[in-house]
Parts: sequence; structure tokens; C-alpha cells
Amino acid sequence: MADRMLETMYQAPGIGLAATQVNFHQRLIVVDVSDNQDAPLILINPTIIESEGEIETNEGCLSIPGFYEPVDRFEKIHIEAIGRDGQPYTLEAEDLLAVCIQHEMDHLDGKLFVDYLSKAKRQLIRKKLQKLQKQRA
Repeated sequence: MADRMLETMYQAPGIGLAATQVNFHQRLIVVDVSDNQDAPLILINPTIIESEGEIETNEGCLSIPGFYEPVDRFEKIHIEAIGRDGQPYTLEAEDLLAVCIQHEMDHLDGKLFVDYLSKAKRQLIRKKLQKLQKQRA
């Protein structure tokens, strides 16, 4: 499943994908923030065990294409996860990698980046998405 998710993520194109986004309801995310798409991470049951700092970045999402909004995240995180080989490991991530992991972990908990926005901003995005759907129909 992780290989199929990576393929989907690269084709999108994206830098992260959560299993829930492809209707696979397990705590699995794949991430690759490298410039050449050659450093994939597979994180099974990821958990943030330490965090520090704060960073604001413009986030977008494959689930809500075309929209980017500023979101505050931890700048650095230390996570525990299980790898493809079934072995537990830890990882320290910062900046874009940390943001991407947090974004994908939110999907595992049923949360989207727009949930961090004001109610008015969410409604505006919802209206724009509905308008796009009507235009395509």
C-alpha cells in the first residue's frame, strides 16, 4: 500500500499523502520533500514525542486543490514511527519536512489544514469549491 501511495503522491504531484486520503483507513503516511523525489519516508503509526518552535507556512492539500493558506505548525518535531520493515524508529524533522509530517498526521485524525482557518475563510473556500463543481458539471 505504501508503494501505491507514493506513486499517487508523486503523480499528483504532492509531497505527502495520508492513507485516509486514498480510502485506506490505517495510520500510515508517506512523505518526500526532496527536490528529486528520491527520499521517500514511510511512517506507520507516527507519534510526535517532542516539538519546539513555531513556523507559519502557506499550506495546500491534494484534498482541496488550488487553495493555499497560512497555517502555524511546530518548527521542529521528534517522532516515533514504524518503518516499512516493521521496525520502530525515531526521526527528527524540521522546517518543510516537519510541516509536511504534521499536515499528513492531521489527516489521520480527520483534520484538514482549512480547520486551522477562521470560519469566514473556510466558508469562502467552500463556496469557491462549490462554484468550481457546478462549472465542471
